[in-house]
Amino acid sequence: MKAFISLFVLLFFISTQFILPQTKNKAVFEDSKQGFFKEIEKRMDEFKNPLKEKKKVFKLDVTGLNLPKSKDEFKSFWHNDPISQGNTGTCWTFSTTSFFESEVYRLTGKKVQLSPIHTAYWEYVEKVKEFVRTRGKSIVEEGSEANAVTRIYKMYGAVPADICTGLLPGQLYHDHSDLIKEIQTYLKNVKSICAWNEDEVVAVTKSILNHYLGEPVSVVEVDGKKYTPKEYLTNYLKFNVDDYVDVLSYMQQPYWQQVEYEVPDNWWHNKDYYNVPLDDFMKVLKNAVKNGYTLAIGGDVSEPGYDSWTKCAIIPTFDIPSEYIDENSRQFRFSNETTTDDHGIHLIGYEELDGKTWFLIKDSGAGSRNTGDKGYYFYHEDYVKLKTMDFMVHKDMFKDYLTKFNK
Repeated sequence: MKAFISLFVLLFFISTQFILPQTKNKAVFEDSKQGFFKEIEKRMDEFKNPLKEKKKVFKLDVTGLNLPKSKDEFKSFWHNDPISQGNTGTCWTFSTTSFFESEVYRLTGKKVQLSPIHTAYWEYVEKVKEFVRTRGKSIVEEGSEANAVTRIYKMYGAVPADICTGLLPGQLYHDHSDLIKEIQTYLKNVKSICAWNEDEVVAVTKSILNHYLGEPVSVVEVDGKKYTPKEYLTNYLKFNVDDYVDVLSYMQQPYWQQVEYEVPDNWWHNKDYYNVPLDDFMKVLKNAVKNGYTLAIGGDVSEPGYDSWTKCAIIPTFDIPSEYIDENSRQFRFSNETTTDDHGIHLIGYEELDGKTWFLIKDSGAGSRNTGDKGYYFYHEDYVKLKTMDFMVHKDMFKDYLTKFNK
């Protein structure tokens, strides 16, 4: 019996050694780790989608050329710092809005930053209205022209940039790719079922725009005073959109007449462009910038002499020598579509180098931010002469020509 009790005590003693308070485990948040399956996915993707050999780009060799190196070399006029248009095709509103900011400063001394997205929002709405009116014949894309901004300002006014950013919370760069895809998908369905109720189509379009860009504002408050967007434009900015002219130079329409600029981005077929011979076109442009005016310009940016890494736009002699650049060579390229209506930008300054004029360009496109002075390019006058199709400028710089036009 004693032996049994002793064994029981021994077993009890041993068992109690294991009945201790249990240590509590803790959990932490940590970054997920990529295991071997990621390697399997990578190899499967490489097998299914083999890398294509990168195609080389034919470019001008700039070795030994005397080119501008910095925006500080140029005589320039007041402008806000460049901003990026992100992944959008809305260069027309970024460049023209920048131009109008400079004009407000030149005329009033006020430094303002205006919203390009406010204009883009209402331009999308107007495009959709025309799509309905034409039963789907009018295009709805992201592009437009500089004078779309004056048209939208007349209809919907302007607002400061900080109250209409067009960016969602946490979004750093503009992206209209999903926006335009969703609008176009909806309009395709509208056309397929002939649902031509303008109010309904516009309402749905606005709901899409509101989701991606935010709802448009109806009140602007400055210095404790409230304005509608139209009142802000006229009463606060003191800005008159009728003071601006669009100047064009091409041979397919008569000179010294107001004509239509026949490009897809002129989707509403505006016929207010003052068409002048090329020598006059360049004379007005140069005279304007050398007298302290800036200009909104538009044209082609896809040439072997256009390089985002040197920030220079040049016409190489292997394309056409300088002395042969005239209205015929310009029209030839527009007619065969090697000059297209690619991009809208803001011309803000100039310098003379080796007897030629270079222009300082403020650009919202991504390429302008690849290196060096972010948001700027340097355009040789030959490039402007051959590849820039139109510009917008204050009418004071064009007043000597207005009497020559047939009404």
